[in-house]
Amino acid sequence: MNARRYTKAFSLLELLVVILILGLLAAFVAPRVIAQGERAQRDLVCTQMKTIGESLKTFKLDNGAFPDTEEGLAALVTNPDSDKYPNYLNNGYIERIPKDSWKTPITYIKNDDNYELISFGSDRKEGGSGDGEDIFLSTCLK
Repeated sequence: MNARRYTKAFSLLELLVVILILGLLAAFVAPRVIAQGERAQRDLVCTQMKTIGESLKTFKLDNGAFPDTEEGLAALVTNPDSDKYPNYLNNGYIERIPKDSWKTPITYIKNDDNYELISFGSDRKEGGSGDGEDIFLSTCLK
């Protein structure tokens, strides 16, 4: 009795077709996944800014005014002037100066009796468009 030996394997052409299909799927899926990651980072920055905003409101309730622009968010960590802010909390209002999703400090600007928080986005520069567009607390609250 002659037993035939058959080897079961994929041909080179079959492997190339599978690799091509996987490449096409990756080309369509990857941009959507990456875009979701960028959106998540921007949403996280808005959440951080809202939390900082709550700390700033508590600071104002205790001290009668928001910190000056020059004092910045560091005024939430340590008291910049004990004469100016006599009701400052002993341990401050936050533990450290927060950074955005791109490891850049969040910018604080006092406007009369209000304030604005700004993240410069993924390009880490003022201005920008698309993914590098600046993120403002006032925009996050809308």
